[in-house]
Amino acid sequence: MFRSLGTGPLGVQVASLADGLDLAARHGFAGYHFGIGEVAAIGAGRARELAEEKGVRLSGWGFPLDFRGDRAPYDEGLAQLPELAAVAAELGVLRTATWIMPASDELSYEENFAFHVERLKPAAAILAAHGIRFGLEYVGPKTLWASKKHAFAHTMEQMLELCAAIGENMGLLLDSWHWYTSRETADDLRGLRAEQIVDVHVNDAPAGIGIDEQVDNVRDLPGATGVIDIGTFLGVLQELGYDGPVMVEPFSERVRAMADEEAVAATAAALAAVWREAGLA
Repeated sequence: MFRSLGTGPLGVQVASLADGLDLAARHGFAGYHFGIGEVAAIGAGRARELAEEKGVRLSGWGFPLDFRGDRAPYDEGLAQLPELAAVAAELGVLRTATWIMPASDELSYEENFAFHVERLKPAAAILAAHGIRFGLEYVGPKTLWASKKHAFAHTMEQMLELCAAIGENMGLLLDSWHWYTSRETADDLRGLRAEQIVDVHVNDAPAGIGIDEQVDNVRDLPGATGVIDIGTFLGVLQELGYDGPVMVEPFSERVRAMADEEAVAATAAALAAVWREAGLA
């Protein structure tokens, strides 16, 4: 495993891939999560040069396809996906991931399952042809999955079922927040194989709030409150042999209010602390 910087979840804006890599390097991150569109625009060769200059790995990229809404933008994005996948393959960054909404007012669980298989299976096949693994993130808070008429996949087990129906290159974007809010345990993690984990996010939860009352976009830096046992979470991933990136996704107004350098420094320090707690330093 290695520590990777993602600037968006911190509220930090970077002007370019070069600026993001520089920020990661100056604050001790081994990796950087990036946008595949920008890399496609500048070319995989130039992106690789920039990463090598800074000594930072390009670690993962957000799934670029608009699959949740109308058919036209989906079809347009699907047509563009082979080119983007080819760029990622040339770059050697073979991990992409996205999140899945855990509820719907319109679709029953079975209808929603079928919708996601229909939309994501063709995309997964394109990615697989380029050797790219595709992670899906389940969203655990009850305040979200119970907020609509029909709950959808919001646990590890349910998301693995969806992954199995979509393609062999599917796996999880595993987030400590959703592991916690789904009331999952170290044993649930130990039931996974390393190859089922595509990407990892870490964070912490506000203290003094019951698990079922936690709100998805109100979190904190990993280790900030100790509510989530991130030491165990990371320790089990190490046991499993997960060798990919770990990114902080705090969705914290406290962090967003910081200046950019301060926010990245605080994130780096928090991640380093839980790394030591898990015995990974």
